[in-house]
Amino acid sequence: MKAITKHRYGGPEVLQLEEVAKPVVKSDHLLVKVKANSANPADWHILRGKPFFARFSFGLFKPKYNILGADFAGIVEEVGSDVTNFKVGDQVYGESLKGGAFAEYICAPAQVCGRMSEGAGFAEMASTPIAGLTALQALVTHGKLKEGESVLINGASGGVGHFAVQIAKAYGAKVTGVCSSRNQEFVKILGADEALAYDQENIHHHQGQYDLVLDTHGNLFLQDFKRMGKRGVVVGFTTLKHMMQLLISAGFSKFPLAQFTAAANTEDLETLADLIRDKKVNVHIEKTYPHHKIPEAIGYIEAMRTRGKVAMVWEGAEEVEGVNKVAESITHQ
Repeated sequence: MKAITKHRYGGPEVLQLEEVAKPVVKSDHLLVKVKANSANPADWHILRGKPFFARFSFGLFKPKYNILGADFAGIVEEVGSDVTNFKVGDQVYGESLKGGAFAEYICAPAQVCGRMSEGAGFAEMASTPIAGLTALQALVTHGKLKEGESVLINGASGGVGHFAVQIAKAYGAKVTGVCSSRNQEFVKILGADEALAYDQENIHHHQGQYDLVLDTHGNLFLQDFKRMGKRGVVVGFTTLKHMMQLLISAGFSKFPLAQFTAAANTEDLETLADLIRDKKVNVHIEKTYPHHKIPEAIGYIEAMRTRGKVAMVWEGAEEVEGVNKVAESITHQ
């Protein structure tokens, strides 16, 4: 099968498309024919081996796992002997943080897969797992968001942020999104009650009061969380130094600040699929690439200026064109 591989750490230039052995299904896994992927910041962090401590999980001197990629959507081709909740032919989506998704086939644990929304496209669902799960678990599992509460979402136009705005609204919250002035209208289209432009108002001086502050961008300090919120959740960091400063200062504070890495599970994936089916969440895909341009897609996401998500498809130019038309129509609503 074809796969996007890496044999050393570096930028997108170290990636290559090559033939590798098709994986053999394990007893508690699914063998999925991959139809689409999406790119995430985690992909380029793993690709570059940064921050360095991540190499203790992914290989100290060279990558332990040669096939990059976490998010995928496709069709179940084979079911492991211990799997009872999926069958051959099911359309599924999921994530594999160890990699392996940027390939024609992936062998993934059944517990990190969920059924796709009826009528949804593969690129749409492939763009959902990491970003959607992070948003859902940040708001509901860790943020304990309740109906009628107010939430500030910093980084509201990005991959995680654009899911968070819509999920918070679906759960009955009043939403304020922080984004660039270029993206204010987009964030309002997503459903935000208010959109603050960080290039017009310094978020570190903002005096608004919220029940929950969710930082998906990773540039808020503890004093920002304490000034603006009753509790906080952080899911991203701009630099390792900032992460360490925030977590150390939070450790000496009684302010309830949660930091986590999203864990894929079938229940949460199917909750997201239901939200998409019911049109409470629309996946915005800014740009779509064919599979052989996955290195280019990783370079694009690394610039960290993406509105919504970046998808990659394993079909043909027709699907790429169709997805881009959908994304364009959402942008200009």
